[in-house]
Amino acid sequence: MNEQILIVDDEPLMCKSLGEVVRRAGYNVVTASNGYEALEYLQQEQVSVIITDMNMPKMDGIEVLKQAKAIVPNISVIIITGYATVDTAVEAMKYGAIDYITKPFPPAKINSIIEKAVNNNYIPNINIIQNQPQIQKIITSNPQMIEILNKIELIAKSDSNVLIQGESGTGKELIARAIHLHSKRNKDSFVAVNCAAIPEGVLESELFGHEKGAFTGAISRRIGKFELAHNGTILLDEVSEMPKTFQAKLLRAIQEKEITRIGGNNRVKVDVRIIATTNRDILEEVDNGAFREDLFYRLCVIPVFVPPLRERKDDILSLTNHFIKKSATKMRKDVPIISKDAIDILLNYNWLGNVRELENTIERAVALCTNGNIGKNDIILNQRKNNSKHIPIQVGRTLNDVEKELILKTLENVKGNKQKAAEILGITTKTIRNKLRQYGYEQDKEDDNR
Repeated sequence: MNEQILIVDDEPLMCKSLGEVVRRAGYNVVTASNGYEALEYLQQEQVSVIITDMNMPKMDGIEVLKQAKAIVPNISVIIITGYATVDTAVEAMKYGAIDYITKPFPPAKINSIIEKAVNNNYIPNINIIQNQPQIQKIITSNPQMIEILNKIELIAKSDSNVLIQGESGTGKELIARAIHLHSKRNKDSFVAVNCAAIPEGVLESELFGHEKGAFTGAISRRIGKFELAHNGTILLDEVSEMPKTFQAKLLRAIQEKEITRIGGNNRVKVDVRIIATTNRDILEEVDNGAFREDLFYRLCVIPVFVPPLRERKDDILSLTNHFIKKSATKMRKDVPIISKDAIDILLNYNWLGNVRELENTIERAVALCTNGNIGKNDIILNQRKNNSKHIPIQVGRTLNDVEKELILKTLENVKGNKQKAAEILGITTKTIRNKLRQYGYEQDKEDDNR
């Protein structure tokens, strides 16, 4: 056998005795006295199975499991412990351990588990979501994300409409596809429509289709996305960008389960499940009248909230390793090793573009790195202009400083229009002019209403 088994335990005697048991079964064995040593070895050598103790100083078995999975997502990890609890067993399984064994255990048991693992015959007692090849791209160790993944199968079975909310680049479409693939509709079409990318004038034709001669340029009948998704799932991506003039038509189609092509008289029955996504606070859109409340309730039968990457920093390392391997394969390069300094930069960045921005950053780093190493100089982050509507209030700043920043920031956002800035701030344009003189800025002699 060529399979290599890595044993991690801070007790030398345990490492030695367990190593002998595994070696006698015909496997190559390497040992590590702590998690850091094990992970360093894993980055350099091919390992089939890791057997790690649960309770170790510096890095416990769960952390070894999580980081090993980040480096090699499909690796088999067995956790052993002398102090088993239900909570740690559940946690181990949740993060992908194939088994959780209490000391002492018979040698035959560990060898049986290893044999099944290396032959891909082991059926781990973990959530079915993590075993589905269709959603392997959803890589996470974050509790919030794991909770979402654990609910996917239940959501899929319900056949109710789903609204997935989260910032751009967080993986909303991946979750939508996973719901479809777990549903009874998975043998039929999954049709995605980007509502933000379709001009208002053609949105109805795109979704509901049109008949020949319905308008200038309609030289033949066109089947819309709803008909194409019949018996399947339609994804309305960024649904909050949909013009309000069309929202009533969509609501009617949902209620009546039928559409009418533009220029046609026949009603076409459609059986579709709708999954909608938005990167906006859609309830705020409802409150300000931009989105119909009745449509919101039709779409948001089951809400799913995807947290931004800055709130799930524990995913950055695993996603980074995944994207390094993906990019290296794409570029036909050896998989590079990323330095601690580079990782620190990634962990401390705000990731306004979320997972999508991280993937682009890593692909760029893999392309630029030399000698098989990604250093801090290879991490080129997008230099964003701070367009935030929020101004940080730090202890120690004076009221005058905060007032000055607020006025200047508001003027910047309205491109120097003093009247508009005054309306936003609830003051007069004269006050703004006086403040600008006070700050040392020359008075703008052009018309404030430009």
